[in-house]
Amino acid sequence: MAFAADYMVLFERLDEELRVAPQLDRSLFTKIIVGACKRIPVLSKSAKVARIDRLIEAGAWTDAALAVIALELPDWQLRRLEYDGGQWFCALSRGPNLPAMLDDTADANHDLMPLAILRAFFQARRMTEIAPRATSSLPQVSAVTGSVVCCDNFA
Repeated sequence: MAFAADYMVLFERLDEELRVAPQLDRSLFTKIIVGACKRIPVLSKSAKVARIDRLIEAGAWTDAALAVIALELPDWQLRRLEYDGGQWFCALSRGPNLPAMLDDTADANHDLMPLAILRAFFQARRMTEIAPRATSSLPQVSAVTGSVVCCDNFA
């Protein structure tokens, strides 16, 4: 359990570093991959990771950020990316076809688009780390075996 707490502290530090970063560079992106990514270090020889490396090398930060999300959080998709009042607003979603009011999105903002996307990635990562430990308030109903009889009076 202490490991999970340390992991969340690392997320908070990296997210704060992204929040105050004036620009994205190779060293900051490498910190993100080392500190927050689980799949990329394991798949270091795959073509998808090589693509991310090429994008980082080229300075294609937005494409690299979206590629990291696609590889690290395959259940999450970009739901909204908009520019308003000098800020980029990014929302990632597990259910992009749901109405917005029913969807539980990972939201973030920043002056720079790739940093807004990466901050939303951190929010989504936090949500996926916390979600398995959360308990459901819905009652668990098991399947009924045998016969089912309706006892309602419809008269």
